[in-house]
Amino acid sequence: MLTTDFVTGAPNWLDLGSPDPAAAAAFYGSVFSWEFESAGPEAGGYGFFQKDGKTVAALGPLTEEGADSAWTVYFQTPDADATAKAVEQGGGRVRVAPFDVMEAGRMACCTDPGGVDFSLWQPGDVKGLEKTSEAGSLCWAELHTPDPAQAQDFYRTLFGWRSENMDMPGMTYTVLATAEGGDHQQASFGGVVPLQDETEPPRWVPYFDVADVDEIVANTQGAGWHGDHAGGRGPGGRPHGLAGGPLRRRLRRDQAAAAAGVASWLPGGSLPVEPPRLGASDEGLRRVRAADVNPWSALRGRSCRTRFF
Repeated sequence: MLTTDFVTGAPNWLDLGSPDPAAAAAFYGSVFSWEFESAGPEAGGYGFFQKDGKTVAALGPLTEEGADSAWTVYFQTPDADATAKAVEQGGGRVRVAPFDVMEAGRMACCTDPGGVDFSLWQPGDVKGLEKTSEAGSLCWAELHTPDPAQAQDFYRTLFGWRSENMDMPGMTYTVLATAEGGDHQQASFGGVVPLQDETEPPRWVPYFDVADVDEIVANTQGAGWHGDHAGGRGPGGRPHGLAGGPLRRRLRRDQAAAAAGVASWLPGGSLPVEPPRLGASDEGLRRVRAADVNPWSALRGRSCRTRFF
């Protein structure tokens, strides 16, 4: 479970690069009731999303030429310079060499061998996010990659991550856990899934905890969300999801095309024995990954409902 007791390899920071930070702040404020607090004039437009007075993410303008709007997940390291060197030795790329962020900490921007961007954070005065796994905050990080096996080897070398594979209909879902922090279930923080087709970009996708995914999606109507695939039930009205309610997933992006997801825990439940059977007319549903049955929730002994947007 992701907590704010950050250990090596844990997601400890998250920020959104946007071509229009003001619009992004307004958008996420309407979705999650986040408040944006500027880091000051010397921060170049960078600032913090806060929920109940605690930082849950950050926001800033795009700084790399040719960059698209995207969420960036940062992983904790005790030595950003050593980890950046390991990135290059492991076949990745250091896009921005380690540098000090005033007294807050030291960071680097990297790309893994599969083309997925991520960052490193060596804490200084800023240890990381101040709220996780609570309503409106980060609760899971999912890697979408063209080569899951290669990705696992790469990140294991950097952070010592543990992994546990779960066979799902048509694919294998890998649940990730930090080397420290208890057993695999207690230390789990994310997962790995293969790309489903050539149109899906490789990326880390953050998930935010919400009380009611339907309410969140309803709140976004007209707020600038784009893209939509998959309904809540399979052919014949059969729910494809977990006990306790249908699991629905929707591919959605914010107004600047940054992908993220929301998840809501349900009490009890287990993985379905059989996925819905898709007919020739169910092309939209056919694009929904088997991972939509959320093996990570089963690992924790709980069910959840998600939307991917």
